[in-house]
Amino acid sequence: MKTSTSLIISILAFGIFGIINTEMGVIGILPQIAEHFQVSASQAGLLVSLFALAVAISGLFLPLLFSGVNRKHAMLFVVAVFVMANIVSIFASNFTVALVFRVVPAFLHPVYFSAAFTTAAASVSQAQAPKAIAKVFMGLTAGMVIGIPITSFIADISSLAYAMTFFAIVNAITFLTMLFFIPSMPVTGRQSYGEQIKVMRKPIIWISLGAVIFVVSGMYAVYSYFAEYLSTVTRMSSNQISLMLILFGLTGIIGNILAGKWLSHKPQQAAIVYPLFAVLIYLLVFVFGNSDTEGNAGFVASDAGKALAASTPLGGRFGRPEDITPTVVFLASDEASWLTGERISASGGVH
Repeated sequence: MKTSTSLIISILAFGIFGIINTEMGVIGILPQIAEHFQVSASQAGLLVSLFALAVAISGLFLPLLFSGVNRKHAMLFVVAVFVMANIVSIFASNFTVALVFRVVPAFLHPVYFSAAFTTAAASVSQAQAPKAIAKVFMGLTAGMVIGIPITSFIADISSLAYAMTFFAIVNAITFLTMLFFIPSMPVTGRQSYGEQIKVMRKPIIWISLGAVIFVVSGMYAVYSYFAEYLSTVTRMSSNQISLMLILFGLTGIIGNILAGKWLSHKPQQAAIVYPLFAVLIYLLVFVFGNSDTEGNAGFVASDAGKALAASTPLGGRFGRPEDITPTVVFLASDEASWLTGERISASGGVH
């Protein structure tokens, strides 16, 4: 039975949700982790920063090495490693073991993302590829905004082990649905490594890399200081901040939807307008942030921007979804997230 395109995209998005849960979910439970393993908050923060560093390093070469592997097999392998690492983390008796089994699956993180994006793009027409990628990217937004509070809630009402079990269950569901519903996706007409790297000669690639690094660095900087800014500058109560976090998630999803639509019709114009729009919004937040009129529009731009960054090359002039382009641009976003993620490590969590 042929699997529908919408189901394939939903499974790919849920897979990203599971991986981002594993990556970012620990942010909300770093105090519990520090207490459980009897380590400092900054040491516990290594679970976040070293994960991001592993992604940034492996993104340089692993997606390229996996470029000739059946995409379904590659994604199943990555998710299986995450499931096993999650299970080990549940029963980890010391911090070193927990840290090692955080870093090991992190190296495979870019492999899943690059395979998921190219699979989404290949499942639809070239004109609809940006929209398909934006839908898959919703898994990232959901993982960051929904996964973190869910993990914190589970740890608060039960235990740290149950919070870690949540990671394993989500990834296990991804593995099973992918195993039974994603068709085999052998790579046809595979290019040599040298031919794939030739894409780096195109100036637009370097422009895209620079744009993504700056745009996503701004997004993660805002995200890292989000709660602290609303508390100390905007003077919001804890209940109001919680509401803003919910709005953050909703606007992130809206941003992904809008980005997909814009990129499907006018990819280059959308990619140019977004950074200018983001600058304007962040300036307004800076100027009026200490009043009751401070809004959440800036975060629509933030999440739309990462979808724009990931989708623009596929929606532009490069044609083949098998190109290295999506991997290169996504790597730039992870370099940016690692750069801004050092603050999370130093402080023991998002403030």
